[in-house]
Amino acid sequence: MNRLSNFTKGFVKENPVFVLLLGMCPTLGTTTSAINGMGMGLATTFVLVMGNVAISMVKDVIPAKVRIPSYIVIIASFVTMVDLSMAGFLPALHAQLGLFIPLIVVNCIVLGRAEAFASKNTVGASFIDGLGMGLGFTFALTLLGSIREILGSGKVFGVALFPDKYAMLIFVLAPGAFIALGYLIAVMNKLSKK
Repeated sequence: MNRLSNFTKGFVKENPVFVLLLGMCPTLGTTTSAINGMGMGLATTFVLVMGNVAISMVKDVIPAKVRIPSYIVIIASFVTMVDLSMAGFLPALHAQLGLFIPLIVVNCIVLGRAEAFASKNTVGASFIDGLGMGLGFTFALTLLGSIREILGSGKVFGVALFPDKYAMLIFVLAPGAFIALGYLIAVMNKLSKK
């Protein structure tokens, strides 16, 4: 039951975007469409899971003085794997996400989970925690990207729902990210209080 609660807390009680308000830079910058949000979320999930597992495996070997730099090097290795893989296999998505892929290295969700959880727990628990937090982040980015894409262009995942003449361009621009995220956080807060 404990592993299940570690997995689900990333979706509800400790959702990185809607509750903890972490990772706002990629949240606001990459969610102009549902596919961009999903791509960024899945890339971060991979780094989070693999980083947590690797850090949990070597936590007893790393001296306390170089703990954080060591974590950053481990995380950067997985980010490089994701960046090169996306450039090779998903070049259009890689071009859309651009600089936000390398910035996963300094994403406070990834480094925070490494320090707060993976450095103190087993490999299995760290894997489950990374997966739960990562999928919760992916859910939040995909939901926000879907809402912004529907309202801003009349499409979702590239499928037209209504003519774009009825779309509100502001939602695919930077101010639309703040507006949509604010309303989503309000809705999530309302639902969590029930």
